[in-house]
Amino acid sequence: MYPAYPAPSAKAVELYASLVDFLRTEVFPAEKAYEEYREQAGPGDHTLPPVVEELKTKAKARGLWNLFLPAESGLTQLEYAPLAELTGWSTEIAPEALNCQAPDTGNMELLHLIGTPDQQKEWLEPLLDGSIRSAFAMTEPAVASSDATNIETRIERDGDHYVINGRKWWISGAADPRCRVLIVMGKTDPTGPTHRQQTMVIVPVDTPGVAIERSLPVFGRQDQHGHCVLTLTDVRVPVTNVLGEEGGGFAAAQMRLGPGRIHHVMRALGAGERALALMVARAQNRVAFGKPLAEQGAVRERIAESRIELEQARALCHKAAFVIDSEGNRAARHLVSAAKVAVPRAVLSVIDRAIQLHGAAGVSDVTPLAALYARHRAMRIFDGPDEVHLGTLARRELGGEPLFTF
Repeated sequence: MYPAYPAPSAKAVELYASLVDFLRTEVFPAEKAYEEYREQAGPGDHTLPPVVEELKTKAKARGLWNLFLPAESGLTQLEYAPLAELTGWSTEIAPEALNCQAPDTGNMELLHLIGTPDQQKEWLEPLLDGSIRSAFAMTEPAVASSDATNIETRIERDGDHYVINGRKWWISGAADPRCRVLIVMGKTDPTGPTHRQQTMVIVPVDTPGVAIERSLPVFGRQDQHGHCVLTLTDVRVPVTNVLGEEGGGFAAAQMRLGPGRIHHVMRALGAGERALALMVARAQNRVAFGKPLAEQGAVRERIAESRIELEQARALCHKAAFVIDSEGNRAARHLVSAAKVAVPRAVLSVIDRAIQLHGAAGVSDVTPLAALYARHRAMRIFDGPDEVHLGTLARRELGGEPLFTF
C-alpha cells in the first residue's frame, strides 16, 4: 500500500543528463533536415533520412543505445521511463537514433526472452546493432484483431516446414527497405484450446510468397517506416523458425505487448510535454486584444490543466513500470492497461489545447502539433484499443474483494 520507489542508479542519472544534451545539441537541430528529406523524397518513399544514421552513430558513441532492454542497458523499467519520455519529444527521430523504436523493441524483447541461440545470432544481434529493422505481423483486416484469438492466418506443418497463408495489415515497419524479418502470428491448431491455437513464426521478408501491397496512411500522413498491408501466400519456412513453442503464440503476444505498451506511454508523455512547452511559448509571445495570451485567464487555466493531467498520467506510468520491475509483467497488467488508456487521453488533451492556442498554425505543418495529434490519437487503437483495456480493468474490479463491505 505504500510503495517506495528505489532511487535511480548513478548510471540512470548520468544517461538522463547525457540524453538531454543529445536532444538539445543533435536531435532537435536535425529535425529540419529530416523533414526536408522526407518532403523531397515524397510520401511513397520509406527510406530513412541519412541524418538519422548520423545520429545513431553519435548516440552509440555516447552510450545512448538499446536503453529499453534491461539485459543490455542495466536499467530498470522505472529508470528507463524518464529516458523514453525524453525521446517522445522528437518521436520521429529520437527513438530510432537510440535504437529504441517500435516495433523493433518488442521483437528484440521476444527474441531475447524466447529465441533460440541460432535465432538470436541471425536476427537479434543485427537488430541490437541497428543494422536491420523488423515488423510484427499479427493484425488482420478481416477480423477484429483486438481479440488475438480471432486471427485467421494459417500456419500448417508440412514435413520439416511450415506453410503460411493469410493477409495482414497495419504491419508497422514493413515498408522500410531495412526491414529484413517478420514475426508472424497465425493458427497452427484451429480446433485446439482457444489460447493454444496460435503460434509465432519468424519469416524473412524476402521469402517467396511474402508480398507487401501498400503502406496505409495515418490521418492522411505516411510514416517513414510505413504501416503495411501484406499477404502471405504458400510461404514456406523451416519449423526451426518457430518462436518459442508451437501453440505458445498467444502467451508470447502478451509477453511482447506488456513492455511495448508501457514504452509507448512513456514516449507519449514526452510528446505531451513538447505540446505544453509550445503552448507556453505561444501564450508568452502572442498578443491578442491588447495583451499577451498568457495574461488571459482562460489561457492560464488551460496551461495549468495541462500540467495537472501530465503529472497524473506520469504517476500512473511510473507506478506501472515499478510493478513490472518488482513483481513482473503479469502483476502489472492492470496498471499497464490503465496507463495505456489514461496517458494518450491526457496527452491528446494537452495537444488539442496547444493546437487551439496556435490557431491555424496548429493544424498545419508549421508546428509539429498536427502530426503529434495524429500519432497519439492512433495510439488509442494500436496495441489494444481503449475498450479492451477498460474491459481488463473492469474485470479486475468486478472480480476483486473490496476493502470494506456495507
